[in-house]
Amino acid sequence: MNVSRSSLVAVSFALLLVLAGCSAPVADADATWSWPDDPPTDRIGWENGYWYNESIDVDQSDGLNETEQEAFVARTMARVEQIRQLEFDKTVPVDVVSREDYQSNRNVFVSEPDPWEEQLYEATFLVGEDESVAEVFSELYGGAIAGYYTPSNDRIVVVSDSEAPTMSRATLAHELVHALQDQQFGYAAPPQTRDGTLAEDGLFEGDANYVESLYAERCAAEWDCVESPAREAGGGSSFDFGVYLTVYAPYSEGPEFVAALRERGGWEAVNAAYDDVPVSSEQILHPDAYPDERPANVTVPDRSSNEWSRFDRDPATDRLGEVFAYVMFWDARAIDQSSLRQQTGAYSRYNYSTGATVGWAGDSVVPYRSDDGEYGYVWATEWDTKGDADQFRRTYERFLLQLRMNADRVDESTYVIESGPFADAFRVTQDGTRVTIVNAPTAEQLDDVHAA
Repeated sequence: MNVSRSSLVAVSFALLLVLAGCSAPVADADATWSWPDDPPTDRIGWENGYWYNESIDVDQSDGLNETEQEAFVARTMARVEQIRQLEFDKTVPVDVVSREDYQSNRNVFVSEPDPWEEQLYEATFLVGEDESVAEVFSELYGGAIAGYYTPSNDRIVVVSDSEAPTMSRATLAHELVHALQDQQFGYAAPPQTRDGTLAEDGLFEGDANYVESLYAERCAAEWDCVESPAREAGGGSSFDFGVYLTVYAPYSEGPEFVAALRERGGWEAVNAAYDDVPVSSEQILHPDAYPDERPANVTVPDRSSNEWSRFDRDPATDRLGEVFAYVMFWDARAIDQSSLRQQTGAYSRYNYSTGATVGWAGDSVVPYRSDDGEYGYVWATEWDTKGDADQFRRTYERFLLQLRMNADRVDESTYVIESGPFADAFRVTQDGTRVTIVNAPTAEQLDDVHAA
């Protein structure tokens, strides 16, 4: 299996919990035929012999047979069309696999350990030196994925936790939206930064989750919908909730972003966004920032010693964005954790904004390595105002480093965490609206990574 987009795309999580769904269309009349007969040509709200509001004989209590699955998929396609007001160009194959089979092949979503990537997650205090990012994502994806769509072969896979094949209607509708996106707009190569990827996912996953929610509203109010399996996908797997929150941000905040676009100009405004995709997670969290407010271009001059160098990769830097900054503080309990539950709208599950991060304007993180196999990084952040930069720096120094990580302050701008998975030295400096964090194994090596 080859997923052409980032693993953050085309992956539906069972942990969506209440986001289950259904939807439908209204047949338009034609002089040559009479609804509800099959129309002479394909149209929105009808797929493969089924209208969106047609009853189907499907019972998942003993699993789905081939006939039931075909009817379930066809009517769900018709309902997704009706809600989204877009037509499928072709039928999408849907396979149901057991979680056991999925887990045996889940390495499709899991990469080998990457020292460069490790520094990104260490910089945000999400994955320490006692584990690898690859291990964390393996645990997350192993038990949390309910289904996915692969653009490379136009195929949907739904993961079933029961012995007999079953499908969550929410998962099916969600992945069908991804197939519809591919057919109507296409999938380009993913952005080169994590922030850019979260932004693009905010549109793609936001659209899918928004339609999924509208589908659920129709099921509750007017449609006859297939009951979902008693046990949704999940498998009881443990996972790192902080890392999960970064992955989940497009699913949580993306629907509100898409709803805001639709309120501005209907589905046409949502469709137009695929030609001008969001470029930062800030735009997803704050729809008013789209499309005009672009992230600042934050550059980091290389001031390392001869023993330290950047990684030989293109690009050698990354942009983490407002989502990662928020989750860093939340996961470390450097801010009030109840802020996460203060939903920002009817279609969002979490809130990713707090005073210490809402003024984000741009950032750049640059991992470094030494000739002796040690690692460090420079993380330069830019803020809308000096006050925003002050608040970020104070929260980082006082609440994250000193209060939560028990760091010792060894001079005006230098802190040392003596033990634990984040044991390192940190230099935090501010110049107006810019806050720069330098990390090295020891305080003496900070200048080797980035001379003051």
